[in-house]
Amino acid sequence: MPKFAANLTLMYNEYAFLDRFEAAAADGFTAVEYLFPYEFDAAQIKSRLEANGLIQVLFNAPPGDWAAGQRGIAALPGYEEQFKLSVEAALRYASVLGNERLHIMAGVIGRPEERTRCREVYLSNLAYAAKQAEAHGIAVMIEPINTRDMPGYFLNRQDEAHAICREIGAANLHVQFDLYHCQVVEGDLATKMRHYVKNIGHMQIAGVPERHEPDLGELNYPYLFSLMDELGYEGWVGCEYRPRAGTSAGLGWLRPWLAHR
Repeated sequence: MPKFAANLTLMYNEYAFLDRFEAAAADGFTAVEYLFPYEFDAAQIKSRLEANGLIQVLFNAPPGDWAAGQRGIAALPGYEEQFKLSVEAALRYASVLGNERLHIMAGVIGRPEERTRCREVYLSNLAYAAKQAEAHGIAVMIEPINTRDMPGYFLNRQDEAHAICREIGAANLHVQFDLYHCQVVEGDLATKMRHYVKNIGHMQIAGVPERHEPDLGELNYPYLFSLMDELGYEGWVGCEYRPRAGTSAGLGWLRPWLAHR
């Protein structure tokens, strides 16, 4: 059965961040992910993981100036040195927290005519990141993100993401398949999962279109979860959704899967 990880950035907002680990474990989660750990000392987070028997699955490299609207810098010309520092910081945290996956955000680009140059920078930076991460036994993830939630984001489609991985050719570079983003942009999730499963390094879920619990909306997640098993997907499935009400109260969809764990 799929292995589910709680996303502590979107879930358990009823609690302060460091208290979300205990809340997730109490609800039966055995693993967590989140966007960024950098507001806290890595040792603080490590202690919460250990105290609650949780596995750290994934977080993102520093994204640039988030408050100013940056959503990653990997595809932004002129930020190459800052990007190298962001990879270095992410790998320092990963060495403490123990996660084997690191998501690198491409960024929001400006004019469409700049796309060719941005792609050159993106590939160069990803090749660098994959090489650095390989020495630490870490896989690098890239994720297509939908243009409704993040207008101007460089990477939007599964076919483009997998083509980039093939072009770079790094064995530890994979695609983060977020079923919510994919459904919003292109749909045909089951076919894409079958086609790309060998290079999917991580999955994430949410209901479509509101990004609430996966049992709300237009997607048939029980079918998709069964398909993950059929295809032999052994990675984690991050629950990156915004609970409609309380996080724990909305976990009815998860309990049948936990019962079969």
